[in-house]
Amino acid sequence: MAKVRADQLLVDLGLAESRARAQALILAGHVFLNDRKVEKAGQQVVPDAALDVRGRDHPWVSRGGIKLAHALDHFGIDVAGLVAIDVGSSTGGFTDVLLTKGAARVYAVDSGTNQLAWKLRSDPRVIVHEQTSARILTADHIPEPVQIIVCDASFISLSKVLERPMTFASPGAMLVALIKPQFEAGREEVGKGGVVRDPAVHDRVCAHVRDWVKAQGWRVEGITPSPITGPQGNVEFLLHARKSRVAGRTISPQTVGRRLDSAFKDSPDAAE
Repeated sequence: MAKVRADQLLVDLGLAESRARAQALILAGHVFLNDRKVEKAGQQVVPDAALDVRGRDHPWVSRGGIKLAHALDHFGIDVAGLVAIDVGSSTGGFTDVLLTKGAARVYAVDSGTNQLAWKLRSDPRVIVHEQTSARILTADHIPEPVQIIVCDASFISLSKVLERPMTFASPGAMLVALIKPQFEAGREEVGKGGVVRDPAVHDRVCAHVRDWVKAQGWRVEGITPSPITGPQGNVEFLLHARKSRVAGRTISPQTVGRRLDSAFKDSPDAAE
């Protein structure tokens, strides 16, 4: 079995969002292999090595959990007793938050494989659907109505990845989705390194996603900047919506613009 670099494996396992972040964790002495500290980022390890990151500044299995925990707090969302779909579950940061906050059950959906943290994979409240595209979900995958959908997907627009999962939502269900401008904007709007820096593009992208969600019969309750940026420094946003058959208040494009302008100015750095 060919070996891989320790820093790359941290990224592959979802324990770090970039090689730079992985190297920083190793240099800080936070990474262990079988209770022995990993000394060098380039240390060769087997692909199934049980790397462990200790001394974290957050309690979740991945930094993605910071984003959802912030959204639940910011929007005042109580997930206790709810059935959820986690679209793009990956290592399970969002799933971890949902379970910690009392969710009854989480359907963890991801097109990848062997990414979900073991503590979540072995939790009876988690139904794992790996190597499964959210775009082809059926009642065999999700055999019951769900009360909340969360999404942290990459390399695909939310309008493509959420359309099918949203059909399993019960009336009044909630949605918390991470808007990633780099996957919503036009190719010509994405700068070097895949980073979108123009506040006007952030504004337009979020307004477009908002309008699409509204067109699906959902009421957008709010959009707020993520408390941390993406691995390359991309500013990201968290959208909260609720499924409803009755027309309700939505946030206006002007309000979105003001909030995104503030978010762009005050967005935190990706470094921890």
